[in-house]
Amino acid sequence: MIMQQQPIKLIECPRDAMQGWKTFLPTAKKTEYINALLQVGFDTIDFGSFVSPKAIPQMADTKDVIKNLDLGSSKSKLLAIIANERGAEDAVLFDEISYLGFPFSVSETFQQRNTNSSISESFKRVEAIQELCIKNKKQLVVYLSMGFGNPYGDEWNEEIVFRYANELVELGIETLSLADTVGLATAEQVKRITGYLVQQLPTTEIGVHLHSTSFKWKEKLEAAYTAGCRRFDGALKGIGGCPMANDELVGNMDSELMIHYFENQNGLQLNQEALQKSLVLAAEIFHT
Repeated sequence: MIMQQQPIKLIECPRDAMQGWKTFLPTAKKTEYINALLQVGFDTIDFGSFVSPKAIPQMADTKDVIKNLDLGSSKSKLLAIIANERGAEDAVLFDEISYLGFPFSVSETFQQRNTNSSISESFKRVEAIQELCIKNKKQLVVYLSMGFGNPYGDEWNEEIVFRYANELVELGIETLSLADTVGLATAEQVKRITGYLVQQLPTTEIGVHLHSTSFKWKEKLEAAYTAGCRRFDGALKGIGGCPMANDELVGNMDSELMIHYFENQNGLQLNQEALQKSLVLAAEIFHT
């Protein structure tokens, strides 16, 4: 099948790993870690965010980090998370950044907690940010957070997810990533929802940003892959989660496990020496 020939894109997310860490990580250490990741061969590095430092103190030094990144010998592209037009206006000033990521929640409660806006207001933000991206030669990636349900009792069903996805595509969004923000998704849900979007939106890149315990990672990963997804977010050591969810951090999909899984199927060309260096640094930074 043609789908099987599409290359795997691994998106490494040190930003997601760092943002909920309780002690502030020094700027120099963040920079060292991201520079190591840039040598591994990931498609994209989700490296930082342009959001309120009061909301996410750990990301207050994103501008300082980017000034010290060594991008010359890396094929990886940079992605920064933004939550509103102001953050987008800051992010597009950096030529080093290729992608802006906006968290669009299927949960009204979480959208307010995460971006201080309603879902209807967030559609307007996406439209404005998309215009900024086009003018500045950036691409907007929209994350459908709480895409597999939410712990707040907000209305959720697959039809709502599909409707929002279609409306975002109508605004010109070319990449959508389904986010299992608090690890609620079952493998069956991942396969069904991801597969539907892959089939119904053939010109849109559909990714997954899965959070999972170490016991269920493989079944969720296989479900997304079988459904036709070829874009996968993860973080080395499986560290991370959203501190705005007011829930225990479930942890990101462990990139090392994904690398081993896809090496057997698609032959990823990664720098193993750089990967090992990154794993050592991750263990130092996150004390694992």
